[in-house]
Amino acid sequence: MGRSSRADAARHREEVVAATSRLLRERGAADVSVQDLMAAAGLTHGGFYKHFSSKDELMGIATGTAHHEIQSLLDKLLGEIPDRAEARAELLAQYLAATHRDSPGDGCSITALASDAARGPVEGPLRKAYVAGLESILGQVAEYQDAEGGEARRRAIVDLTSMVGALTLARATSGTPLSDEILDVVREALTAPER
Repeated sequence: MGRSSRADAARHREEVVAATSRLLRERGAADVSVQDLMAAAGLTHGGFYKHFSSKDELMGIATGTAHHEIQSLLDKLLGEIPDRAEARAELLAQYLAATHRDSPGDGCSITALASDAARGPVEGPLRKAYVAGLESILGQVAEYQDAEGGEARRRAIVDLTSMVGALTLARATSGTPLSDEILDVVREALTAPER
């Protein structure tokens, strides 16, 4: 295989992973076929096994990629706003927003892939990537807390589970007044001064 062919193969693999990351968050693992994933990358499904040993392997890689996108956004936000309280308020505002609710393919992988991870085998690639990403993201959310050590982690767990729960319910009720109400109430509760 020539250098150009190897470069093309690497580029195609990256395109498939990116497309899968988006479709996985939009539809879930059960609702995407290998043919769907390859078509989303502009390729035919015949070349799938040149890049991946199985759909499960690709689901794990795509989950890691989806988590990495969120991790990069968390790093960027905290880098732009050095004050932890202000950064946390901005994180909550962006996460618990209608635009995030309405864009699952580009949104939080923790929310979008929770059901797939829960239903998947404990040792499966998607579940393993999900848990590893969740641990890392929790560590990042702890950096937004006005606390240290175990207390920062405890607060991060409260924040992240509240955010994920609110976004999940807001998506499930999208198109109704309840959806916006959920986002607003949880954002206000998490930013209340007595917290």
